[in-house]
This record gives sequence, structure tokens and C-alpha cells, in this order.
Amino acid sequence: MFNQQLVKEATPAAPLNRTDLEKSLQPFGLSRMLPKAAYVEPEVLAWERAYIFSGWICLGRSSEVLEPGSMRTYSIGETSVLLVRDEAGTVRAFENACRHRGHELLPCGQSAQRRAIVCPYHAWTYDLDGGLRGAPGFQRNEEFDKTEFSLNAMPAVEWHGWVFVDPSRTAGYFQAHVGALEDVVARYDAALLRTAETHEYDVAANWKIIIENYQECYHCSMIHPELTKVSPPRSGENLDTRGDWVAGWMELREGAATMSLDGSSGGVMIARLDEHEQRTVMYAAVMPNLLISLHPDYVMTHLLTPLAPDLTRIQCSWAFPSAAFELPDFDPAYAVDFWDLTNRQDWAACESVQRGMRAPHYVPGPLAPDEDGVYQFVTKMARRYLGS
Repeated sequence: MFNQQLVKEATPAAPLNRTDLEKSLQPFGLSRMLPKAAYVEPEVLAWERAYIFSGWICLGRSSEVLEPGSMRTYSIGETSVLLVRDEAGTVRAFENACRHRGHELLPCGQSAQRRAIVCPYHAWTYDLDGGLRGAPGFQRNEEFDKTEFSLNAMPAVEWHGWVFVDPSRTAGYFQAHVGALEDVVARYDAALLRTAETHEYDVAANWKIIIENYQECYHCSMIHPELTKVSPPRSGENLDTRGDWVAGWMELREGAATMSLDGSSGGVMIARLDEHEQRTVMYAAVMPNLLISLHPDYVMTHLLTPLAPDLTRIQCSWAFPSAAFELPDFDPAYAVDFWDLTNRQDWAACESVQRGMRAPHYVPGPLAPDEDGVYQFVTKMARRYLGS
């Protein structure tokens, strides 16, 4: 249904100063942050939408299309994707546009349960695999070939309960995108977890500022008193990553079972974790839009959608083992309340960074020794901006 190229195509350089980008690629300790324009200029976001948010991108949890016939639409930039689970249980992704006149097959952000995909404009009808089943008025047209008007499909992959699509069809193998992160995530059995709660935030900051904030705890002692009570801000280390992701872990303090306001857990331990994973929290940023926080007893995810250079919509969800829901007094608030408070502290800081960058004479500064995770992200972005 689609012609996927298995090798990434070269991309043109971003509209950024090459000399400034090369400063970001200097060795750690000598490098600078990305150029100011990368965070504030509309033409940079337009380039990112064309060449970064058009490759492998996370749409959300696969449980949102759980049964055959389930379908849901997701916004990606200026267009949307229709995600469908077919009769064989396979997730498929299509451009959300009828092959007749382009009408949306399902309004963006909506879900449905149907035996077929039906355009609400002229009732063109498609099978769940995207093939055109019927077009009213064309039955007697012998020259009309239904096989020429299947929905425009794109690669879709289910990975540990998340769904990724490649709108460009040229991003290459998904396995290369996540690389060794597979081994990091596997034992958390995230596909088996159940989402208990989801929050949505609109943050007046560039999407990269949010990821950079996520990848360091250099700021934690200043703005996260609740977090530092349960996790030492200078603990852990960042991973040496291969693939389109960055990650690092932090320890839990002695006596703390998880990240909550008092360090106690109101759930159950994820079954297959080793001793190290039971005492740490792993923070992984899967480029360009998925942040995964792996706790001993729950998994929190942030899904980022850039709306403007200085505005990002964030969908945050908390998922727990099924056994937790069987506890007579289970309440996900122990995790949700902690991270909602911490999130809002982070969002305020990120918004302040965005406003500060508007200063006429602001020039990006160097990275501190505790910001090696940020360095990994910045260098990956700088290489992408340079077209390499």
C-alpha cells in the first residue's frame, strides 16, 4: 500500500547559521547550545515539520485503537493521520483524506468503531486495509478502477504499546530509529500496562526547550524540592545512545519506593524488573516527540506537539500494571499528583527560558558538567539541521 524507502534520504540544511551550529558540535565542555533562531523563528519550525516531524513520530498509545474496526485521527502539523486496526488485528495508518475530493474521513481527534471507513461527504467506502470498496455513482463506469484509489498508506509500527508512523515513508527501518532503547524498555512490559489518567498542557515554550529540560537535573535543586526529597538530583548517569533517542537514569533515595510526594507506592512493582531497575527511574526522549519515564511501578509518558515556535501541546499519561487496578484502595493520584506538580514547575521554567531568549542580545551559553544529556540531544539536532 506504500513504497517505503529503507534508507533515510538526505535532507537540506535548516535555515540556521552554519557557524553557530558547528559551535554546538564542539566537544562537551567547549560546546554551546543551539542557535537562538532554532527556538524562536517560524521558518525553523516549518523546516522541522518538513524534515523531523515527518519521519518516525509517535501518535499515542495503541490501546486507543484496541479492537478490529477501531479508528482514531491524530494531528501531525497541518494535516492528520487516520489510525485503524484491521480485521486481522494489524494497526494501519492512512492520510486522513478521501481519494475522491479530499474530505477528512474522520474529524481530527475523534474516535470511531466501524466495519469500514466511510467518507462522510459522498460515502466513498474503504475496507479497513485501505482498499476502496465502493464509490456511489461509479458502478457502471467500466473505466473506473477501484484499485487506483486506495487510501494513501504510511508505515505504522506498534512498539511496547505506543504507535509510531512515518508520514514521509522515507525514514528507514524503525528498529534503527529506536536502536538499543529496545533493551532499555523491554522489561517494563509497557504494552501490558493500563492508562489510568491523562492530562493536557499548553506550554508557551519551544518543544526543544522542553526536551532539554527533561534531560537534565542540573535545575532540580532550584525548582523541584519535592523531587529532590525522593531522588538525589546528581545521581545516576546518561546512556551512550545509538539511534534517535537520548536517555539517562536517576536513583531513588533510601526508603523511597517510587517518585511520589512521600516516596511511597500506591501500586505494584512491574514484574520483570531487575534489582537496578527497581531502585531507579529511567528518562528517555525518543525524537522528536515522545518522553518516556520508566518507574518501578508505573510508566509516565509525555507526547509533544509543536503548535508554534513558542507553544507546545503536551499530553501526559500515567500507566500502571493491571494488578494495581485490582487493589481495593488503588488510586493513581500518588503518581499523578507528584508529576502534575513537577510538570508545572518545569513548564514555568521552560516558559521563562522562552521569554528570556527573546532578549535582543541573548547569545546561547555553554553547558554545565551535569548537562551531558542535553549535549547528546543538542548534537543530534545540530547534525540534523546541517543535513547530516
